[in-house]
Amino acid sequence: MPRLAKRTEQVMPFYAVELFKQASALNAQGRDIISLGIGEPDFTAPPQVVETLNRASQAGLSAYTSPAGIAPLRAAIALYYEQHFGAALDPDRVIVTAGASGALLLAAMALIDPGDEVLMPDPSYPANQNFITAAGGIPRLIPCSARQRFQLDAAAIREHWGPATRGVLIASPSNPTGTTIAREDLQALIGEVRQRGGFVIMDEIYLGLYYGDVPQSALTLDDNIVIINSFSKYFHMTGWRLGWLIAPPHMVPAIEKLAASLAICAPSLAQHAAITCFEPEVMRIYENRRLSFKQRRDYLLPELERLGLRVPVAPDGAFYIYADIRQHSQDSGDFSHRLLHEAGVAAVPGRDFGPAHASYSMRFSYTTGLDRLQEAVQRMERFLA
Repeated sequence: MPRLAKRTEQVMPFYAVELFKQASALNAQGRDIISLGIGEPDFTAPPQVVETLNRASQAGLSAYTSPAGIAPLRAAIALYYEQHFGAALDPDRVIVTAGASGALLLAAMALIDPGDEVLMPDPSYPANQNFITAAGGIPRLIPCSARQRFQLDAAAIREHWGPATRGVLIASPSNPTGTTIAREDLQALIGEVRQRGGFVIMDEIYLGLYYGDVPQSALTLDDNIVIINSFSKYFHMTGWRLGWLIAPPHMVPAIEKLAASLAICAPSLAQHAAITCFEPEVMRIYENRRLSFKQRRDYLLPELERLGLRVPVAPDGAFYIYADIRQHSQDSGDFSHRLLHEAGVAAVPGRDFGPAHASYSMRFSYTTGLDRLQEAVQRMERFLA
C-alpha cells in the first residue's frame, strides 16, 4: 500500500466527534441523551432564508459563481460589518467561502510557508491547528490562564515569539471558553505582532453572539487583520457550508487565485439565499434568538457553579461554558464518559482544546432549549450525588 503523507500523523483528532458518535449510538438504542456537546445551534435558518433558497433553485441559480462570491452577498456582508460592528469595509475585500473552514484554509495557504510557526492560545478550537498544519506550518499552543481570560495577550507575544514565528491565530469570542479579548488588550496584542512584522488571523464566527453592550470587530483596530466569519453560528446555517474571509486589499488577488483552484466557489444556492439573512425582518429573528442563548447562559452558569463545576471566567459570547471539574474528578475524559453513559448528558472533555487544562476542564454547550438544560442539570445533580 502507498504510504500516507506525514501530515496525516500531525493532524489533531476531534474527540467531540467521537462523543457525538457515542451519544448517537445510545440514542439509537432508545436512550434519551441531552447533548451539551456539539457546538451546533438548535435553531435553523429562518423561513424567509429557506424561501429564498427555493426561489433560487427554481430559477436555476446553481451555476458556478465568481471565486470571491456573488457581488450582492459581498456587499451585504460589508454593510453588516459597518452597521453592526463599526467597521467601514469595501465589499471587494470580502471573499465568500465554503464555511469558515474554507476561509481558514485560504488564509493559511496565503500566509504560511512550510516551517512557519503560528501562536495560538491553549485552550482553543482544535480544528484550527489543522489548517496551519495543512499549509506546512507549525501550530504552537501557548498555555493561557483564567487571569488572561484564556486568551493570548501582549505579554505572551513578547515571551513566546521566536525566530520561526510568523503570526497568531486567535478567536473572540472563543471556542471553548466563550470569552472575548478586551479591546485594549487586543490593541496591545496587535501592536506586539505588528512590531515583529507578523500577521493576525482573527476568528470572529461568534461575534454576533455577544452578550455585552455593542460588539466591535477587530477591523476597527487594525485594517490589515485577516477576519474569518461564518453563517453557521449566529445565522444558524451549519450544513449550508457558507462563510467569508475579509482580507487586506493587497491579499485579495492571491486569495482569489487560491480560491479559484481550491474551491472554485462557495455553494451557489446558499449564497443567493444568504442575502436574505441581512433583511431587517430576518435580523430581528436572529436578535431574538441571541437573547434566547443569553437566557440559557444566565440559567446554566449559576447552576453549574451550584453543582461544584466551577466556571473560572464567565463567558460573554458564543454558546459555551468552560468549567473546572476538580471538585469531582481529575480526569475529564473519564468524567465525560460516565456523565454520558450514567446520566445521559453529553459534554466535551478538555483534551480537545489543548493540554494545559485538559485533565480537569469540560466544555458545556447550551445549544439546546431551556427545558432540556433544566433536565440536564437535574440529571447531573443526581449523578454527582
